[in-house]
Amino acid sequence: MSTLTKKRVAILISGRGSNMSALLAAAADPDYPAEIVGVVSDRADAAGLGIAAARGVPVQAIARADHASKDAHDAAVDAALTKLDAEIVALAGYMRLLTAPFVEKWQGRMINIHPALLPSLKGLDTHRRALEAGMRVHGCTVHFVTPEMDDGPIIAQAAVPVMLGDDEDALAARVLKAEHRLYPKALRLVAEGKVRMQGGRAVFSGLAEDPAGEAISLFSPGALRDAVDLEALARFTP
Repeated sequence: MSTLTKKRVAILISGRGSNMSALLAAAADPDYPAEIVGVVSDRADAAGLGIAAARGVPVQAIARADHASKDAHDAAVDAALTKLDAEIVALAGYMRLLTAPFVEKWQGRMINIHPALLPSLKGLDTHRRALEAGMRVHGCTVHFVTPEMDDGPIIAQAAVPVMLGDDEDALAARVLKAEHRLYPKALRLVAEGKVRMQGGRAVFSGLAEDPAGEAISLFSPGALRDAVDLEALARFTP
């Protein structure tokens, strides 16, 4: 049996929780350095709550409508995280902007995944905007959360090609596949203490390097389309 000391991770969701499911699957490995201790949603009808509960993970819905203000709602979420003794908070499709006091309390211990290669395409509708801009490379980013939306220090990124025949759904599906591989790798780095937020940047330590001097742990997590060499496309930005 593993004697690994695992970081306690709580996940915030608003919907189906597909990235949550990817984190739950990764955490099922005895050698993974994090355990998922709870899932909290701002919507009682979030499909991800049922998925997490079926896996034996404590779940809680904290509805926005039950609180008089954003501050009150975030305070209730914070109380739930505190009760779970969470050490790291992972946002996985949490569709609510967090208040500055909440973010500042958890800063350096809260991460998010965004469906674009930040700092480009912050906000919503990233796949449509990538297609409209004629981008040839798209992807996803895991970053530390700061008060400004989609603006925190980057932990890891995965790039995917934009194919000539793509529509929004096809591109979204390709990016989502990359997200499901990237987020567990990024959370592992945070849980192992190999990346931390310091001075407004992501600072890395203890990573293996390849002969070119690049950190292996920060590469794109494998090809996502057989006909395309994504390793030639993907690079990560500390």
